Amino acid sequence: MASKPTTTSQPRRAQHTDADDPYEYQSGFGNHFSSEALEGALPVGQNTPQVCPYGLYAEQLSGTAFTVGRSGNQRSWLYRIRPSVMHQPFEPYRAGKHAVVGAFDSRTTEPTPAQIRWLPFAIPASSNPDAVDFVDGLHTIGGAGDPALKSGIAVHVYMATASMRRRAFCNSDGDLLLVPQQGRLDIATEFGPMAVAPNEIAVIQRGMRFSVALPDGPSRGYVLEVYDGHFELPDLGPIGANGLANPRDFKTPVARYENAAANDDHARWSVVTKYQGQLFVAAQHHSPFDVVAWHGNYAPFKYSLADFSAINSVSFDHVDPSVFTVLTCKSAHPGTAVADFVIFPPRFEVQMHTFRPPYFHRNCMSEFMGLICGEYEAKKHGFLPGGASLHSMMAPHGPDAKTVQTATTRDLSPARVADNTMAFMFESMFQLRLTPWAVQNSQRDHDYYKVWQDIPVTFDPHQRVVDLKDPTV
Repeated sequence: MASKPTTTSQPRRAQHTDADDPYEYQSGFGNHFSSEALEGALPVGQNTPQVCPYGLYAEQLSGTAFTVGRSGNQRSWLYRIRPSVMHQPFEPYRAGKHAVVGAFDSRTTEPTPAQIRWLPFAIPASSNPDAVDFVDGLHTIGGAGDPALKSGIAVHVYMATASMRRRAFCNSDGDLLLVPQQGRLDIATEFGPMAVAPNEIAVIQRGMRFSVALPDGPSRGYVLEVYDGHFELPDLGPIGANGLANPRDFKTPVARYENAAANDDHARWSVVTKYQGQLFVAAQHHSPFDVVAWHGNYAPFKYSLADFSAINSVSFDHVDPSVFTVLTCKSAHPGTAVADFVIFPPRFEVQMHTFRPPYFHRNCMSEFMGLICGEYEAKKHGFLPGGASLHSMMAPHGPDAKTVQTATTRDLSPARVADNTMAFMFESMFQLRLTPWAVQNSQRDHDYYKVWQDIPVTFDPHQRVVDLKDPTV
């Protein structure tokens, strides 16, 4: 269980998890990386020689169209034991009986302007004979748009009790941002392995095959999917050249291959593919993770949220949460995101004469929030690790009654906030529609609206309190 926040006079960063990570990585964001598991496996001076070193096959994975300008073009060359095309025909996965939704229309989802909160999503019992891996544990909360049009987003959660065995997952619809909340994820990818713990994130882009193992047992987490574009670092503007998520702290895996084949149908591998929101599966007689070397700038990566360098007001007023943006997926409208990934990390709060919690708000963006650990500063009761909330476009929201009472009477000396806590937000320009699974979920908190009903009315037309902004007050 997550520990409760503690008060301290000394600043502390969130705890790193590197000690539990057995893998090596390359550092940087958006670099052109090169990696080889066998020395000399990368061709020299060209991408597709007549015969590749070690008898490998060259295969390009394109993340953008060929003709996208160089500054935005993304692709990688993989040198593998067998081309990925060596598989059997695709068939519908589980006859379409799964909890993943891709196109968000009136047939599959419903709209609601209500503020919604979910208690921690239930993890299946580990004693259940029907083991649930990452694919089968993936459930769609809601979204907008249609992946066939490359427009929109989806928000999912996963609750898994078993590792994926001899199968991989591939998303043809968009990029996935994974936020583990409970239990580490040991992720095998075509580019190499990544270990991703709570308080870390991973991004696995469109078309990349991966498999998830659970070294800690049952696991739960959140997933943000974008159908158009790719995640990038937000522009810093007048902040300058440094701050927020620094490029050097992102980690991309190094090549590691698995040369395994099976002639026995009971030992074959399967690749589950999400295409236009539906799941399909194809069998093959070899491991999909047989890439011996690769180079390019289209590759998965991980990032520790403990490395985020927070910027905040040092004078007065609560600044907008966009200042805590880790990654953004830009839209065609400047300054407006298809989706932002925002965190609320441990930090100091020093604003004087200020209502310090997040302000009351109606937003032209949709806000989905989750809690990895600790207690969120604006709602310390009811918003729990493993749960979530959704404040849809223009839905009023803000701190609960208890937080308001504390914030309007507290001492405003410099203090720590969010120690041992990590909350996050998926913010999007799209209006989200919810799946029946999310609307009817047993963990939905139908009393959520009550947290604001006891906010006191303190208006008095006969008394105006004058604030002289005296720093000694």
